[in-house]
Amino acid sequence: MPSGKYTYDYPRPAVSVDIVIVTRELKPRVLLIRRGHEPFQGCWAIPGGFVDMDESLEDAARRELLEETGVRMNKLTQLHAFGDPQRDPRGRNISVTYLAQVDADDLQPRAGDDAAEVAWFSLARPPQLAFDHKDILACARKYLKEHHG
Repeated sequence: MPSGKYTYDYPRPAVSVDIVIVTRELKPRVLLIRRGHEPFQGCWAIPGGFVDMDESLEDAARRELLEETGVRMNKLTQLHAFGDPQRDPRGRNISVTYLAQVDADDLQPRAGDDAAEVAWFSLARPPQLAFDHKDILACARKYLKEHHG
């Protein structure tokens, strides 16, 4: 019987999820968190985090969003995978990004877990962001333009 432990002869990447929450309005805003820990401590970022071994990608996205912003989200659209080898200074990390559109009035976000602060920002002109999150927001803007006029 296998012991349930596996070993690999080659290095493996970590997998994370990032969740882009965008408002449905003429000038859409995006929900960002201020990172409470290194790397990029104090920088604004898209909410997200690492996928646990026993959860699906979408479950991880919902959990991270809830932990960091207090927002519960049922409908998430898988947007894109980001896998540049240099995207995370901690090591090789592939992020699967999700997108949701919301009515801002329906949400009362609050910072939690390792988020120091949570706030809405212009999707068109976000602040300087951690990791490759500016590329993720560019991808989200392109998707929204193509799918929602």
